[in-house]
Amino acid sequence: MNTPEHIGIIPDGNRRLARRLMRKPWKGHEWGLEKIVKVLEWCRELGIKTMTFYLLSLENIEKRPKGELNFIFSLARKEIENILKDKEHIVHRNKVKVNFFGRFDLLPKDLQEGIRKVTERTKNYSDYFLNLAIAYGGRQEIVDASKRVAFDVSMGIVDPEKINESLLRTYFWTNGFSDPELVIRTGGEKRLSNFLPFQSTYSELIFLDKFWPELEKEDFFKAVREFEERQRRFGK
Repeated sequence: MNTPEHIGIIPDGNRRLARRLMRKPWKGHEWGLEKIVKVLEWCRELGIKTMTFYLLSLENIEKRPKGELNFIFSLARKEIENILKDKEHIVHRNKVKVNFFGRFDLLPKDLQEGIRKVTERTKNYSDYFLNLAIAYGGRQEIVDASKRVAFDVSMGIVDPEKINESLLRTYFWTNGFSDPELVIRTGGEKRLSNFLPFQSTYSELIFLDKFWPELEKEDFFKAVREFEERQRRFGK
């Protein structure tokens, strides 16, 4: 079986599900967080080692109502506290190394500190890897990397003749992560929405109509099986 080592997930549809059920839009984010925990277990069952979730885009930070963002941040704080205090948290039970990437300077200071503490707390785990994109934008990642390369060239640290794909990757926020073989998006939309545009160049894409909190184990396993049956060509 060609089971993917790394899956990227765009968990879309939290707010739309909440509205459909006549609940506050951000209530869906609470359900969405619960689903992420379940998906971690499903990935463990399938032997998938690395998961990357698109939690909050830069566009979300710019355009979402302040009240909704504050609720999302409060959920994040609560989950960070659980990871730091609960030795039986799924992260510790399954030895999951947690990584964050994005423009953390746009987040509340206490949340930035929580991110730092979780990263430090789980740095020695290596059974599974959970990457969380927060305040993230793929185009912005490429622009920031380009600026850093240009600066190092100006300082004589980098020879412009030596710039290639491998070197550029070392300047990305995602430096050190493998590319996802499979990207799954829920919620019915069929686009990547600025999620890992460089890294997902050859990823297989699967779009599901169900809203993220509605995703069931059968749906997830079916998506992985579909990936296993595809023939990856890498431009050939």
